[in-house]
Amino acid sequence: MCNQIVSKKALHLPASYFGMVLGIIGMGFAWRYASTIWPVSHAIGDGLVVLATLIWGLLSLAFLWRLARYPYSVLAEMRHAVQGSFVSLFPATTMLVAIGMVPWWRPLALGLFIVGVMIQLAYAAWHSAGLWRGNHPPEATTPGMYLPTVANNFISAMACGALGFHDAGLVFLGAGVFSWLSLEPAILHRLRSAGELPVAMRTSLGIQLAPALVACSAWFSVNGGDADTFAKMLFGYGLLQLLFMLRLIPWYMSQPFNATFWSFSFGVSALATTGLHLGHSAGAGFFHALALPLFVFCNLIIVLLGINTLKLLWQGKLLTRVDPALLIKAKDKK
Repeated sequence: MCNQIVSKKALHLPASYFGMVLGIIGMGFAWRYASTIWPVSHAIGDGLVVLATLIWGLLSLAFLWRLARYPYSVLAEMRHAVQGSFVSLFPATTMLVAIGMVPWWRPLALGLFIVGVMIQLAYAAWHSAGLWRGNHPPEATTPGMYLPTVANNFISAMACGALGFHDAGLVFLGAGVFSWLSLEPAILHRLRSAGELPVAMRTSLGIQLAPALVACSAWFSVNGGDADTFAKMLFGYGLLQLLFMLRLIPWYMSQPFNATFWSFSFGVSALATTGLHLGHSAGAGFFHALALPLFVFCNLIIVLLGINTLKLLWQGKLLTRVDPALLIKAKDKK
């Protein structure tokens, strides 16, 4: 009887689960770069990219199945004041997979990039421009708002750089930078002065680590890897955000581990990659001394996230199932 009840429930994986792909593939890129400057195997980075691609494929199938079977549940997620931002992780991870495919199969990489960038631009126009109508609740102003216009444009710039479209990459980089600068004051004001974030939303703070470091990665992608003053400034602001994240560990760890903790992973993996770039370009000195410790630290964070996620999977708490009626009821929501 219990098995019949379980079988009738529908698999429901929120779009935020795509955050797992961000960290794993980002660390794959870091290991790929490490293999070009250190005597380490290229297979480590490629293996992480393959793993991330498989997870992306499974999550994409689950998301598209839910879109086809329960379209109103996806629409409700898109319209949600907080969760709506995380839907943009689908095109973001599609473009990251495209970057990972460039060394192996450029036509496929180009196809994935085109699909990803078209979806991200359409969704940004629908979701983020929709916020300009003045109905966005202040309490829903969280770092997740960076995802549709900041993270996606930076990732688009990275993909353009990987594919050789440097001028287009600069366009996306500019869109991401100025979106970041326009959103950050509102988000920081919310975090500082508009009441404490609910416990369940505190892990969204991990996204605050990402903009400067992902912008630095995007800048390296479109400028030929030149570790110039702008790159160092972005990296510096990213290090400051890391310091803030470390200070707040007890605050956002006041809840059991769940998949939303992967929100920290993309910023962490970008920290590893940019640290290696700056350290290698310096040859000696401050950035060179930071590169290896930061790389080890970032790998430890990703490993811890992976181990705890496997524990959730083993305990049956990762792949959530709900009554299909709950997904169908979303039809009545506006």
